[in-house]
Amino acid sequence: MTFLISYWGEQIGQKIRKITDCFHCHVFPFPEQGDARRAVLQQLQQQSLELQEVLGETERFLSQVLGRVQRLLPPWQVQMRKMKAVYLALNQCSVSATHKCLIAEAWCATRDLPTLQQALQESSSEAGVSAVVHRIPCRDMPPTLIRTTRFTASFQGIVDAYGVGRYQEVNPAPYTIITFPFLFAVMFGDVGHGLLMFLFALAMVLAEDQPGVKMAQNEIWRTFFGGRYLLLLMGLFSIYTGFIYNECFSRATAIFPSGWSVAAMANQSGWSDAFLAEHPLLALDPNVTGVFLGPYPFGIDPVWSLAVNHLSFLNSFKMKMSVILGVTHMAFGVVLGIFNHVHFGQRHRLLLETLPELVFLLGLFGYLVFLVVYKWLRVSVAGAASAPSILIHFINMFLFSSSPTNRLLFPGQEVVQATLVVLALATVPVLLLGTPLFLRWQHRRRRRHAGPQPDEEKTGLLDPPDAPASGWGSDEEKAGCSGDQEEDKFVLSEVFMHQAIHTIEFCLGCISNTASYLRLWALSLAHAQLSEVLWAMVMRVGLRLGREMGVVAVVLVPVFAAFAVLTVAILLVMEGLSAFLHALRLHWVEFQNKFYSGTGYKLNPFTFTVEDE
Repeated sequence: MTFLISYWGEQIGQKIRKITDCFHCHVFPFPEQGDARRAVLQQLQQQSLELQEVLGETERFLSQVLGRVQRLLPPWQVQMRKMKAVYLALNQCSVSATHKCLIAEAWCATRDLPTLQQALQESSSEAGVSAVVHRIPCRDMPPTLIRTTRFTASFQGIVDAYGVGRYQEVNPAPYTIITFPFLFAVMFGDVGHGLLMFLFALAMVLAEDQPGVKMAQNEIWRTFFGGRYLLLLMGLFSIYTGFIYNECFSRATAIFPSGWSVAAMANQSGWSDAFLAEHPLLALDPNVTGVFLGPYPFGIDPVWSLAVNHLSFLNSFKMKMSVILGVTHMAFGVVLGIFNHVHFGQRHRLLLETLPELVFLLGLFGYLVFLVVYKWLRVSVAGAASAPSILIHFINMFLFSSSPTNRLLFPGQEVVQATLVVLALATVPVLLLGTPLFLRWQHRRRRRHAGPQPDEEKTGLLDPPDAPASGWGSDEEKAGCSGDQEEDKFVLSEVFMHQAIHTIEFCLGCISNTASYLRLWALSLAHAQLSEVLWAMVMRVGLRLGREMGVVAVVLVPVFAAFAVLTVAILLVMEGLSAFLHALRLHWVEFQNKFYSGTGYKLNPFTFTVEDE
């Protein structure tokens, strides 16, 4: 900015110079002669050009420096982070003033010990110092290290969200790889919806190595991308259950010929025009010869999609299927607990806990599954009208009564039911008192004898692999006990309290958890009905708007667009999220609590490797 100042008098000139000096302004005199003014102007222009050239050179030099820094900055950042991580680890070591060295105590996986020793030897040879590794005994519960891959990471994340397992406890993740997508698919069974989910997950799997996909910062996208293999199996299993339900966007497909014949019914029943006019709904009687030719080869017969009792048929089928899957899933969880008891040296729990739990669960609800399967196999079409009610039989089983109008399924059924109820009730006191009394007897016997040997008290992770793992038992066995006082201190009341909570939780949980698996039936029917409503209110309306080919083609473009948007938004996103959460609850509450404590903590090893999602 330039100012032209004219003044009269030397005093005013001095004041102006003081002001310009205060603001560090450049002052140039204004000569009276024109040649002098032109010479000053040329001189200033020359100085301006020189300054611009200097600034340009400086800017180019700084650009070159910043370009080199930009290329070197990522390696510098990595080096700084590594140095900070190394110093953080060294600061956690203890200093030995006597031996003038650092002492570090850390957990290390057994299979990684050779790698650790080799790394220490290489670094010691370069620095001219020696590093020594010793395996020391420890009674603390070790951390849990579960190695995962890209495929298993999302399933292990589901388990770890419930709780990290104790050291060497049975890990539910391998079984979750199959059961979680399958239970989700039972609630989300549709070939079309499952195919869309499968293709979406397959696209993420195929593009997983692209930097742009891996480095995306959108939180929702990262959530989907992290569970891409989970979504892949969920979509694949949904296609399978969709073929079982014979539903593709709520429409049935006739892949195989139907097992029902309308022609045979019309020929043998003598349907006349007057009969057809008076009866808008026609019934197919399977007792008539040639009407029912046999079961459909795979899944549900497509003729059921035309029946008015379609919903009643699916209600019965899916409700019984849910009970069968639920009891099987819970029984499998109880069986997995056997491996925990055997591994941790708690074999008394096999007779005092696992066996009573199996008798209670299978004696009541396993028998219900038996009744369902037995009725499917034994009741024929001819006797379907007078078939007994399983629900009434199951209620009479607990009441020790019988219903004269509800005939028995097999001879001696009442005796079998009464015996099973008595056995189930008899297992409750065994489950409640067995473990506390056994532990009390075991504690007294140990106090009468010499007690454990000194070398037995030092068992732990860093001992040989064949060392017993009973040092990290369940909470009720260690109630009131800690460290070396475990053998001398025993509080029966705390042990009994833990066992009472476990007994009440299991006995009541068998009833509530079995009923909880009925969500498979409810969510499956809800998904099917939402698909049917969406088809009826969007696509069917669009198909009826025009009869001419051109009109239909123009109308179906926005109609199909609306159908596609609603399908993705409602059926894939909202219904998929709902089915996902319900499947998550079934695994956490109904399955994992039968054998999985989840009271451990993760091993966080020192590493420079970035985990690949």
